[in-house]
Amino acid sequence: MDDQVIEFAGEAVLLCAESGARVSDPQDALDLIGAAFGQAQTVAIPATRLDEQFFRLRSGVAGEIMQKFVNYRIRLVILGDISTHVAASDALRDLVRESNKANHIWFLPTVDDLEARLRTRTTARNLPGRS
Repeated sequence: MDDQVIEFAGEAVLLCAESGARVSDPQDALDLIGAAFGQAQTVAIPATRLDEQFFRLRSGVAGEIMQKFVNYRIRLVILGDISTHVAASDALRDLVRESNKANHIWFLPTVDDLEARLRTRTTARNLPGRS
């Protein structure tokens, strides 16, 4: 499967394939942002495509990559099991927890979880008194 744009709950998502190029630096992030620009509001990357340095927060790689997505106002979703990384780093555990409370960066186990989260956001946005 190649990277493809799919729609969940009315939102276009660039769903990146497992077998794609490694994401290891800000330029790789910009390449994905460029692929999404104009056609998707969210980029979902399998955790297996991220360089191991991404999960070592002291390297600064995660911060640089995430900042690119925030700057361009494109949501970044890391998909997959990162429990081994989280268990090894309190800082990463805290980052995942806090990111998942916000709207720009999410760490989710599956595509189904992404779809459910987007549906929940759409439902909440459409409640009376909400905008």
